[in-house]
Amino acid sequence: MVLNSVRYTMFAAVAVMLAAPLGAVGEEGGDASVAAPAQGISDPAAVTEEAHALLREGRFAEVLDLLRPHVQGPEVDAEVVFLIGLAATELSQQPGVADAAREALLEEAIAAFRFMLINRPELVRVRLELARAFFLKGEDDLSREQFERVLAGNPPAPVVANVNRFLAEIRARRRWSFNLGFALAPDTNIGATSEERIIYIYGLPFERDAEELSTSGVGLSAWLSGEYQYPLGDRRRLRAGTDVSRRDYAGSRFDQTFVSVHGGPRWLVGANAEASLLASVQRRWFGGGQLYDAHGTRLEAARRVSRRVTTFAQASYHHRSYRTETHLDGPVADVILGGAWIVRSTVRADGAIGWGQERTDQERWRHERKWLRLGVSVALPLGFTVGGSGEMRWTDYEGNWYPHTLGGEPREDRTRSLRLSVYNRAFAWRGFSPRLSLVHEVRETNAQLYDYRRTGGELSLVRVF
Repeated sequence: MVLNSVRYTMFAAVAVMLAAPLGAVGEEGGDASVAAPAQGISDPAAVTEEAHALLREGRFAEVLDLLRPHVQGPEVDAEVVFLIGLAATELSQQPGVADAAREALLEEAIAAFRFMLINRPELVRVRLELARAFFLKGEDDLSREQFERVLAGNPPAPVVANVNRFLAEIRARRRWSFNLGFALAPDTNIGATSEERIIYIYGLPFERDAEELSTSGVGLSAWLSGEYQYPLGDRRRLRAGTDVSRRDYAGSRFDQTFVSVHGGPRWLVGANAEASLLASVQRRWFGGGQLYDAHGTRLEAARRVSRRVTTFAQASYHHRSYRTETHLDGPVADVILGGAWIVRSTVRADGAIGWGQERTDQERWRHERKWLRLGVSVALPLGFTVGGSGEMRWTDYEGNWYPHTLGGEPREDRTRSLRLSVYNRAFAWRGFSPRLSLVHEVRETNAQLYDYRRTGGELSLVRVF
C-alpha cells in the first residue's frame, strides 16, 4: 500500500526524524561496526524483501539504514514505515544500546506506528506493536489503552495470552502517574443562573437585580493530578496523591479552586481486579474566598470482565464544613457504578449510573440525586477522533421551598446535558494534544429562579505522562 502525497505531508515531520542518524547506537560497548546494507535497491518490493531478510537475521540497524531513505519521497510505502517501527523497537532492546539511544529508537517506533494508525485506525497488528513500544518506553497508561483495543480486534489466542501478560505487568509495576491539562473555556452562563427577571410572591411580581442574571465570559482552566504507589508486597500498594484544579474568569466573582489529598492501601485481587480504600481531605474556594473543607473516605474498585468490557465502582462519604454558609454543613455521600465496552479497536462506548445524597443542617437544602451518563468515541481515518456523551440528572430536595415553589412544595430539578468533542491524533505540541469540545446544558425545575440554560466550549491541551 502506498501513502499518497497528501498523507505524506502529515508524515513530513516524522520522516525527518526517521531519517536522522542514530549515532548513540553502539555506545557503551555496543557494536558500531555493522555491515553495509545492500545499495541501489529502488523497487519497493525488493526493498521490503531485503528488510524482512535482515529482520529475520536480527540485523536491525541495517534495516533502518536501508529503509530510512525511502520515507523521504513524495510517496511512502506503508510496509516500509511498519518495518522501520519494528526494527527500531527491536534495536532499542539490544544489549549495549545507550539509554538516550534506546529512548530515541522507541520514539522513532512510536512515531511510525502512530502515523500508520492515523490513516488506518483499524490495523490491529500495528496497534499491537504501538502498545508494545509504549510499554517498553514506560508509558503504561497509553500502552494499556492500546492493548485493550487490540483485544477488541479478536486476535488469535496466543496474542490474547501475550497481551494479558503485558496488562498484568502494567498493573503490577505501576508507581508514578501524572495528569496535566489546561483549557480556554467560553461559557454563555458562567454561574448557571436563571434568566427569569420576575419572581412572584403571593401572586405579586418582583423584578430581580440585573447583577443576578446570567453572565457570559471566557475562562482559563488548568488541572494537575499526581500519585505514587509504594509496593508493600506482590499484591499490595500504598497510594498517596493529590488533585488540583483552577478556573479563572475576568474579575473574581466566579473563580474556582479545588485541592484534594488522598492516601490509603490498594489491593490487586486476582488477575483482573483491584480495590482501594482511601482517606480524603478536600478544600474548595469560590469567588476569591474559601467555600468549604471536607474530610472522609473513598472506596474504589475495578475489574476487567472480558476482552472488551471493564467495570468500575466508587463510593465516598465526606463531611463538609462551610466557611460562612454554615447552614450547608453536613455529610455528602456518592456511589458510582460504570463500565466501558470497546466495541472494536476503533469504537469505545462507556456509561455510568450514580446516586448521591447531602444531609445539610438546614432541611430545605437536603437532597437526593440520581444520574445516568452514556457516551461513545470513534477513531476515524486521517487522524480524527469524534466523541459524544449525554447525561440526565434527577435532584429532589426536602423542606419548604416557598416562595420559589407554589405552596412551598419541595423543589425538583431535572438537568440534561450533551457534550460533543473532536481532536486529531496527528497533531501534538510537545506531547500535548488539542481537543475541541462543545457542551449544552439545561435545567428544568418547579422552583422559580433555579432553571437555566448554558452553552459552553472548551479548547483544551491535555497530556497523560
